[in-house]
Amino acid sequence: MFLKNNSKIPLDKFINKVLYDKSKGYYMNSNPIGRKGDFITSPNISIMFSEMIAIWLISFWEKIGCPKNINIIELGAGNGEMMLQILKTVEKFNKFKSSSNFIIYEKSPYLKKLQKNKIKFKNIKWINNLKKISKAPSIFIANEFFDALPVKQFVKKGNNWHEKYVVNKNKSLEFFEKKIKTELVEKLIKQKIPNNQKFIEYSPLANEKLSKISKIIIKNNGGLLIIDYGYNSKKMFDTLQSVKKHKKNNLLENIYKADITHLINFNFFKQKIRNLEISSINLTTQRKFLLKMGILERAEIISKNMPFSKKSDIYFRLKRLIDKKQMGTLFKVLFATNKKNNFNLGF
Repeated sequence: MFLKNNSKIPLDKFINKVLYDKSKGYYMNSNPIGRKGDFITSPNISIMFSEMIAIWLISFWEKIGCPKNINIIELGAGNGEMMLQILKTVEKFNKFKSSSNFIIYEKSPYLKKLQKNKIKFKNIKWINNLKKISKAPSIFIANEFFDALPVKQFVKKGNNWHEKYVVNKNKSLEFFEKKIKTELVEKLIKQKIPNNQKFIEYSPLANEKLSKISKIIIKNNGGLLIIDYGYNSKKMFDTLQSVKKHKKNNLLENIYKADITHLINFNFFKQKIRNLEISSINLTTQRKFLLKMGILERAEIISKNMPFSKKSDIYFRLKRLIDKKQMGTLFKVLFATNKKNNFNLGF
């Protein structure tokens, strides 16, 4: 255990250590995605999801005048499935393909190796620093990226705010709340706390990424497409959870062996992005986005001459992506871009 007996650590530092420790971190040493892993993502449910993203990318490129040089950056590509299918789809669009620099921003050496073994296309490169992105219009795709970034949690009790810590108490991990000044919390989240707010869940690292990405978009044009599970509310909730083998896990157990994640507060994200001077922000559900992009029509085309069993499988997978009781409404799609682009396809 990295936490010595009777010592404590802020919650976000604890999560960061568990998920991203170079030698033992959950994401650094294994492939957590798929039936044999701990969770599954939309690109691994159906290739149609990635096809819709590819068509959306081409449409945005056309909207901004078909620049001869454009960066397509996927943030945290997991097992590489989405980027692979995007590259396969754009093979049919030569002008877009030849104009695009496909980039994967990946922190995990293990997943990077997995991605490189899977994606054999030549026009792709990997980076671990956003500063390495060339000066050209840049579209960032973040599918289930921000939910995996460490969060701080603050709880209001009476008139006082407390920050959540993890403490090693006699070789057993427990949560611990440490009093913190209201002004310090406001300084950290960079905004005033409403009187009715009793709980705050905030990712400093997400804020840092949003700031860096926004600067690139403002300077070079482009946009940020976020697809993730979350909610759109002024009020914040405790959404932190741990998952192992597709089931909920005690956050303080199976250290390094289970995922730790949270729901994105899209209202908070919208405020942050506006504060970073990107004024055009669209938000919808994954269901509405995929339907507007034509996923039903795509399913009809590819299943037309298929036997019943294969056709059923396609629609079973499609239902999982768009059904209101499954991923359809829990997952949201946010697009932020410069106002001059006036692009709202899918929204």
